[in-house]
Amino acid sequence: MSTYLPTLKQLQYLVALKDHGHFGRAAEACFVTQSTLSAGLRELETLIGVTLVERTRRVVRFTPLGDRIVDKARRVLREAEELGDMARAAGRPLSGEMRMSVIPTIAPFMLPRFLPALRRDYPDLKLFLREETTAMACEGLHNGRTDCVLLALPYACGEVTAAPLFDDRLFVAFPQAELPEPPPAIAATDIDETRLLLLEDGHCLKDHALAACNRPELGAQAMMLGTSLHTIVQMVDNGLGVTMLPEMAVEAGILDHTSVAARPLAADHAMRTIALVWRRASPRERDFRLLAEVMQAAG
Repeated sequence: MSTYLPTLKQLQYLVALKDHGHFGRAAEACFVTQSTLSAGLRELETLIGVTLVERTRRVVRFTPLGDRIVDKARRVLREAEELGDMARAAGRPLSGEMRMSVIPTIAPFMLPRFLPALRRDYPDLKLFLREETTAMACEGLHNGRTDCVLLALPYACGEVTAAPLFDDRLFVAFPQAELPEPPPAIAATDIDETRLLLLEDGHCLKDHALAACNRPELGAQAMMLGTSLHTIVQMVDNGLGVTMLPEMAVEAGILDHTSVAARPLAADHAMRTIALVWRRASPRERDFRLLAEVMQAAG
């Protein structure tokens, strides 16, 4: 009977093709040649007796049934991976492979804090890091592409367990020349909405900043231009406006060698909560909680 079942490798090829939309890129992601991946998918279609992918020179298009089978394949692959997770969880803590996504407004400032300690204390852990927006990271978590996510709350990431690490205050950053004697903190009502520079859509820091200010007009008037916090800081340094930065970025020296100053935002809930999240009921929960402890100790 098992002879007629799809293999996990075939399902991996199918999911990779769906994710990348290109045979060559899907093959690279699976570490096989394009011909191997193509042959595996044809074997799968022959096995189940239906066409899953319409192939043309320029477009890879999944049939409606193909899309449904991809969704099922993701669940099957995730369950298969959890078999391995169960075995690893029964062995040494924080060992084997682990895939973690980190959002861009955390990665460059927090990773250097805890990675050295993690390598030193848990040398058997092979940590694969991916930097991506919160929405993509949460999607990857539930699709089984990643095991845990380092992100900022509040954010609706679905059915997850969260280990809060610490609160990260929000700061207002501005050209020093515009405010030579700044107050200890800057009220949200003092921010000129026509000069506010924020990250482009897709970065949750923008939503956290706007929510902390509790000024609906900021969202309508602010310029969502920056692709990274470093880009935003350069724009402020050149007198193009003001912005909001997380405390971890300020402490990490993002304003070094600039003429930009920063003061805490004076507002209710002027912070975000940094947390490690993972799928509920994951067999590696012990590992994730231990990883969260390492991050807290290094923070």
